Amino acid sequence: QVQVVESGGGLVQPGGSLRLSCAASGFTFSVDMSWYRQAPGKERELVAFITSAGDSTTYADSVKGRFTISRDNARNTVYLQMNSLKPEDTAVYYCSALSRGYWGQGTQVTVSS
Repeated sequence: QVQVVESGGGLVQPGGSLRLSCAASGFTFSVDMSWYRQAPGKERELVAFITSAGDSTTYADSVKGRFTISRDNARNTVYLQMNSLKPEDTAVYYCSALSRGYWGQGTQVTVSS
């Protein structure tokens, strides 16, 4: 049974940090992984991408220099470290093995004072 489970979301003040985790199971983890987000009334957008070996990453312009994607293939887990958070980062964050069509259920991140 394929499972993609995000965790680590919550409420944080502007300028704060959060680390999201994505635990995958039920499929071979040697795939590229991505984090997406969707804010209310907006389309889902790609936030960060990491190759299967973890040797290459890409980021949306809006998060470059603030967010870092990483993975631990021994633990079948992908992470998203989010620093210097802004109110416009508020969204539901999703983890995806896009090439396999696998998505998690999402975790809410709210940045507000």
